[in-house]
Amino acid sequence: MTILIVDDSHHVHIQMQAFLSSVGLNQLRFAVSAEEAFGILGLAGAPPPALAIDLILMDINLENLDGIEATRQIKADERFLDVPVIMVTGDTSTESLRAAFDAGAVDYITKPIRKVELVARVTSLLRLRQEIESRKAREREKEKLIAELEEALNSIKTLRGLIPICASCKKIRDDGGYWKQIESYIRDHSEAEFSHGYCPECAAKLHEEIERYRQRLADEPEDG
Repeated sequence: MTILIVDDSHHVHIQMQAFLSSVGLNQLRFAVSAEEAFGILGLAGAPPPALAIDLILMDINLENLDGIEATRQIKADERFLDVPVIMVTGDTSTESLRAAFDAGAVDYITKPIRKVELVARVTSLLRLRQEIESRKAREREKEKLIAELEEALNSIKTLRGLIPICASCKKIRDDGGYWKQIESYIRDHSEAEFSHGYCPECAAKLHEEIERYRQRLADEPEDG
């Protein structure tokens, strides 16, 4: 998972890299200003990032645009609503922290940075981020399956309701008032196909008719 570190101090970059890499977190991106961070994130007209950013460590005291306002602008983009932002600050006043949380930050660590605090905060939020992404993937898969099932159900034609049928010839009257052969009607209103044959009763009757016909032929006198 990729972490973006936004701080105007290269010393902080080196320190965080050492602390995080010691626990196997090596996918790190660095920015020294809010503007550079926006470029990495694909904001303010910049191209989309090559790698998704999973967590942001944001210094509050940045030049030009401070970390609180930068966080507010990042969170205004729906792509980063679920990306946690940790503020990095030496100012732990109630006013400063309230402004940071109002902007969208979810946690903070204090300067000077302590390894135990940094690693604990980062690993905890990365686990949460991973769980959120896994849940989203499951939801997307479920929505895809539901859509496929709905499409399959919509493609299946079924016969329902009262069907007018002639008591004598067994033709069916369709919605337009036309009488159709039963197999034609079923074929138009379902996915069924027909193969023709004889049931035992009809086969016996047909056999009797054939025998009677043969008998008539045998009884007729031959032309002399």
